[in-house]
Amino acid sequence: MQANSKIYVAGHKGMVGSAIIRELQRKGYTNIITRSHSELDLTRQVEVEKFFADEKPEYVFLAAAKVGGIAANSAALADFMFFNMMIEMNVINSAWKNGCKKLEFLGSSCIYPRMCPQPIKEEYLLSGYLEKTNEAYALAKISGLKYCEYLNTQYGTDYISVMPCNLYGPNDNYHPEHSHVLPALIRRFHEAKVNNLENVTCWGDGTPLREFLYVDDLAELCVFLMNNYSGNETVNAGTGQEITIKGLTELVAEVVGYNGKILWDKSKPNGTPRKVLDVSKAEKLGWKYKTSLREGIKMAYADYLTKTHD
Repeated sequence: MQANSKIYVAGHKGMVGSAIIRELQRKGYTNIITRSHSELDLTRQVEVEKFFADEKPEYVFLAAAKVGGIAANSAALADFMFFNMMIEMNVINSAWKNGCKKLEFLGSSCIYPRMCPQPIKEEYLLSGYLEKTNEAYALAKISGLKYCEYLNTQYGTDYISVMPCNLYGPNDNYHPEHSHVLPALIRRFHEAKVNNLENVTCWGDGTPLREFLYVDDLAELCVFLMNNYSGNETVNAGTGQEITIKGLTELVAEVVGYNGKILWDKSKPNGTPRKVLDVSKAEKLGWKYKTSLREGIKMAYADYLTKTHD
């Protein structure tokens, strides 16, 4: 990408999209185009086709998606499949039809099988059954990355995909029911601290292992890959470090300053027992994460405190 290349960031108001915008601006890119949902509904094929025909972006970061945690995914499987499939297919297809030089598709580590060998290599995709609680979202994301691969194979495009682990940071979703685990914990412990609650109840038994990447580290990788990587195989984005949900919960409580008791509701689902990515591919290309989990949570909590929450 050149400094004045026309770059479209889809989903620029979300956590990932806004981080990519920050990174592009930091690196000196000046011709960034965006559209809010009210200006452009990415699930509407005619609208997306007109936008691409009019604007002709040279590079596209596809970070727009309908996202949520276990509760949200489980309750709205059809919605998660429909909205994500429509967004992906409309944007990727329109980019191809209008001569986009390069597109980068953002997915999720939930594309990998539930009982995948650990750490998870990119080549393990489609080697086993998916986690049922987010199967619809995973199937949509697999379809997006495969469509990029098939366009490369059939038409010689240069479309790549990135699969991050659990992300967190500025502009995260802190909804009490529809957020992912880390932002949900920040909100829950903050409210418990403010309201002087004696205890907080968390889902599951705390044993699952997870990996967390600060979103600005991901954004740095996304811009780096757009300039330095081409290939059909996706690239994992993570730290290669894992922590139990129990350990994460205690760390968030400590950073937030909540000193009450943590209880566990074992009737609630744990999700996948272990999920840590093999990030050796990204590291061999020349990228490595920078932000420690503790420092990242401190910055995420500071961001949370600057916002009003419903």
